[in-house]
Amino acid sequence: MNATLAALVGAPPLLLLLLGAVPDRWANCHPRQMGRLTVVATLIAAAMLLLAALGVAARGAVTRQVGMGSDLLRLDLWFDALAAIMGLLISCLGVVVARYSVRYLDGDPAQGRFLRWIGFTLGAVLSLVVAGNLGIFIMAWVLTSLGLHQLLTHYADRPAALLAARKKFLISRLGDLMLVVALALIYWSCGSLAYQELFTWAAAEHSSATGPSWTVELACICLVLGAMTKSAQFPFHSWLPDTMETPTPVSALMHAGVINAGGFLVLRLSPLLCLSHVALDLLVVIGATTALFGALVMLTQVSIKRALAYSTVAQMGFMLLQCGTGAFAAALLHIVGHSLYKAHAFLNSGSAVQSKQAQDGREYAQAGVLSSWGALGAAVMLALPLCWLWTAWLGADLPKKPGGYLLGAILTLAVVQLLWHALMTPNPRIWLRGIASAVAVCSAYALGYRLIDAALADSIARELPRPSALDVAAWLLVLTGFAAMFGLQAGVEQAQRNPALRALWVHAVNGFYVDIFARRMVTRVWRRPSEGAPLAAPHV
Repeated sequence: MNATLAALVGAPPLLLLLLGAVPDRWANCHPRQMGRLTVVATLIAAAMLLLAALGVAARGAVTRQVGMGSDLLRLDLWFDALAAIMGLLISCLGVVVARYSVRYLDGDPAQGRFLRWIGFTLGAVLSLVVAGNLGIFIMAWVLTSLGLHQLLTHYADRPAALLAARKKFLISRLGDLMLVVALALIYWSCGSLAYQELFTWAAAEHSSATGPSWTVELACICLVLGAMTKSAQFPFHSWLPDTMETPTPVSALMHAGVINAGGFLVLRLSPLLCLSHVALDLLVVIGATTALFGALVMLTQVSIKRALAYSTVAQMGFMLLQCGTGAFAAALLHIVGHSLYKAHAFLNSGSAVQSKQAQDGREYAQAGVLSSWGALGAAVMLALPLCWLWTAWLGADLPKKPGGYLLGAILTLAVVQLLWHALMTPNPRIWLRGIASAVAVCSAYALGYRLIDAALADSIARELPRPSALDVAAWLLVLTGFAAMFGLQAGVEQAQRNPALRALWVHAVNGFYVDIFARRMVTRVWRRPSEGAPLAAPHV
């Protein structure tokens, strides 16, 4: 039975990777057949992974060693609850993106080639998920970047598309270098790259009184840096908002699937990362900085797709912040929810524009009531018991987790924002609707957390390091930043009257000019994407 489950796990990535072997000439000459082939392959992959996930639920994790030799050449499989959730998420989204691509690119002369690389990229991401060996994981990581680069350059005659692809290429190579260094240090310290041996060794190191060696500390830091490059963390984020010149299915696949690879790396290797206080603090600081930066810039964007891109940057930052506090189950819940939402947002971006316009109209109609301190006080009084007592009653007792107070406070700020907007209106029906929405959000989050936490009982780190004074200081700094962001959003209507806020708005709409350095880096390596075609200038 274990061999059957291993076949169900290993076949889907291989099936989708084989789509990359289809010649471009045949794919472009037979786009309908290529479309059917891609959709059928993704459907088969999703069905097989669903059966494998049911097998994992009934019999436990699937581990399989395919081939002999060194760790770098051995095709180990590791399919536990974490891999099952991510595999089902990616394969199901892959089916939707593939079917959407067939209609979206109908008539495009390179439609067949595009579908071919969609399948290949999905196969590479699934290979990364089911890998049971760090060497194979890094190989799949590189293949994912290769497939994504081909998709980003689908319209090779567009300078902005080439600029984004080349920025992504350079940043990805930096991430690859970090992972290779981490691989070498881990092999030197542990003597193996297989997850089973690696996690056993990490458990023994955690129990040791001497603490991790400098090689382990450096390896963990390199892993975090590699995850930052893949998940578009500050300052490696600038390529993501510039990918709007690519077809919409690429944006959906990238924002809803590929960009989660960095988070999956942290979750998969959480037993190792928990050996290093420095690595966890780096996740907290960088994740919080990226979340606040992305959220602030997102508020100023006039393009709905650029706003969604900066939203993804912020969401990935908050996900890594959760990992840094040890809330790995909450991070996976965040990945699943964000992926489903963002795939829908990009594939339904036309309706998203209409919804945004309607929302802007409602906000304009309500202008001038944000100074209601009574509504704010009522929102705080309602949010506190909802976020703390309700989640504790459902069993998701965040204060018992390292960093739980920080995440609980951030959740409370979010619920206060939701309730405040509802209580500012003079309509009691909207009050009741806002309170019901807040109760539903807290309930859904608590229930989702419990389900994910129970499913990941044996898949993530449970032995977390005790918080140090540096950890607490970092958490307080992060909480201060989120509170400041809350205040800035609450006072956004004052921007037209406050010179400092007007200046901040101008800087934020240009992404605080971080992209200038990325553009200089690209132009030093490559010439301009098209002779005589200037690169797009920042917004003014």
